[in-house]
Amino acid sequence: MQAFNHQDGEYIEIDQANLYYEQQGNMEGPALVFLHGGFGDIETFNAITPRLSQTYRLIAIDSRGQGKSTLGSSRLSYKRLQQDVEAVLGSLGIERCSIIGHSDGGIAALRVAVANNVHIEKLVTIGAHWMLSADDPARGMYSEVTAQSWREMFAHSYDRYQALNPAPDFERLTGALKSLWLDSGEEGYPNESVGNITADLLVVRGDEDMLVSRTNAVELADRVPNARLLNVPFADHSAHEDRPEWLLAILEVFLTTNERVMAER
Repeated sequence: MQAFNHQDGEYIEIDQANLYYEQQGNMEGPALVFLHGGFGDIETFNAITPRLSQTYRLIAIDSRGQGKSTLGSSRLSYKRLQQDVEAVLGSLGIERCSIIGHSDGGIAALRVAVANNVHIEKLVTIGAHWMLSADDPARGMYSEVTAQSWREMFAHSYDRYQALNPAPDFERLTGALKSLWLDSGEEGYPNESVGNITADLLVVRGDEDMLVSRTNAVELADRVPNARLLNVPFADHSAHEDRPEWLLAILEVFLTTNERVMAER
């Protein structure tokens, strides 16, 4: 059983950024891609990857500017993250896969599924907004984030960033992520385009998530055909880290169930 370790990966240059990705698990199995949340890195999935590694070819990408990936000079947007994922998968010759995305990674994954440049079979979003309305309380939280406040509240993630990143600039990364979160333009949240997703979708939300409301999660599940909703009790924004065993039990069923066959019965 294997987990991500920031030692066995490779780099690909995309739009003036060097993106780090890693592969683990059963290299003969179906491809399962992991996309982490803001200020995170690929190892944040390691509570669930060892068991999944027995069946799947696990592929994880450090989002630009985070983990071991550099930020580059382009404006950070969810469209940019979507294109990064498509470019990494293209370089690996992967035309078909499933994706598990947390927070920012889940939003980027929704955009990948909407664009349909890569065939997504199963899509799991964890604590991910499909839209962020003008009056969503999360906007207020995002607008107050500074490099200093993040360092004080989440010292561990700051220390990991400083240790991993080859060109650390925490002030610049914070500004880029804050702009990403507050973006209301076409390169931001997928919004109503999620209705075009054809992949089977599992919307996961921790019941104590302070960012993504129950309403937002339900609305996403209601808009996507073949969607399922999992509200995990006693879990926060990172349900895969809070309650990995509970989530794994559902993931293993979801990833192997043919939703379309079930719907026809």
